[in-house]
Amino acid sequence: MHTIPLTADLVRGALDLERTAHGLLPHRLPARARAQCADPQLALAESQPSGVRLALRTRATAVELDTLPTKRVYPGVPPRPDGVYDLLVDGRPAGSATLAEGNTLVIDLGTGTAEHRPGPVGTVRFTGLPDTVKDVEIWLPHNETTELVALRADAPVEPVPDRGRRVWLHHGSSISHGSDAASPTTTWPALAAALGSVELINLGLAGSALLDPFTARALRDTPADLISVKLGLNVVNTDLMRLRAFGPAVHGFLDTVREGHPRTPLLVVSPVLCPMHEETPGPTAMDLEALGEGRVGYRATGDPAERAAGKLTLGVVREELARIVRERAAEDPWLHFLDGRELYGEADAAELPLPDGLHPDAAGHRRIGERFAALAFAADGPFAGRAA
Repeated sequence: MHTIPLTADLVRGALDLERTAHGLLPHRLPARARAQCADPQLALAESQPSGVRLALRTRATAVELDTLPTKRVYPGVPPRPDGVYDLLVDGRPAGSATLAEGNTLVIDLGTGTAEHRPGPVGTVRFTGLPDTVKDVEIWLPHNETTELVALRADAPVEPVPDRGRRVWLHHGSSISHGSDAASPTTTWPALAAALGSVELINLGLAGSALLDPFTARALRDTPADLISVKLGLNVVNTDLMRLRAFGPAVHGFLDTVREGHPRTPLLVVSPVLCPMHEETPGPTAMDLEALGEGRVGYRATGDPAERAAGKLTLGVVREELARIVRERAAEDPWLHFLDGRELYGEADAAELPLPDGLHPDAAGHRRIGERFAALAFAADGPFAGRAA
């Protein structure tokens, strides 16, 4: 086995690579953005490499990757499964692996406190690959902060050349991040990207799609052929702002994106159906009764009567996003709107209910991804043509 230098040209889907004591830590927000927010939730989310993968051109039949993941542990809740590493060979699934080693982050859901416990480096191995020159991708766990320590292969490795595929840049909340998906290639954005034959950069940030200016600047400054922003759910479940602030914040976010991408197809997606927040404002809270039963669940704690004072619900958010896009599209023909309930609506909730009240399961991710691809990448869809 030959040791392969871990260089930036082997990594796709990250906006920054931080050199650490162990190796390289992929980030999905640049350092300047990270420096502008001290929220530990954002720091955790952006360091979890959803959509980040190693892309290698090689005839190797065996590849090994040493990593140091950080696994989350919630006392009183059944252990989370180890993060999954998905292998693609020439774009097709060719295996998956997990490792038990790594750091642990012990999070008390009742108090919100966290304790970091260091652990050892582990190795994932993929063997039996075809003895031909091929594209090999190793998708990192979408829900575990993962430091890249060492890469080995039994043949030389070079970066995958540009295949001419369009780059799709997506931003959203925990559902876009991949919460409760089965693996990194089966989050709904990864599934949609595969169906649309595009290169994904996933800025889905769990709990952190909050119309932050630094996120808008990251989108502005990242080269892309297609852009989508899925907005609203985190603004509601954090009870972050009222209707008076929401509209101007959306305008400002879109204005910033347009500074760097004035004629790029830009799709604004409103929230998928989430029954508890359709007519009830946030904030969202842990369901302590569910926690007492050893499972994670959420509940809405707002009062529907407070909508009159400007509190946001998903219904209000969808109406406002549709209005904003409709009015801006009069001067911006590359701007489009998609009602999130076309991806997951009432019939879907009846068939595939949200297990914790907030996030879809693996089957829900597949449905959302397939629906998005069918709508966005269709011949008459917003992502049908190239950027002007």
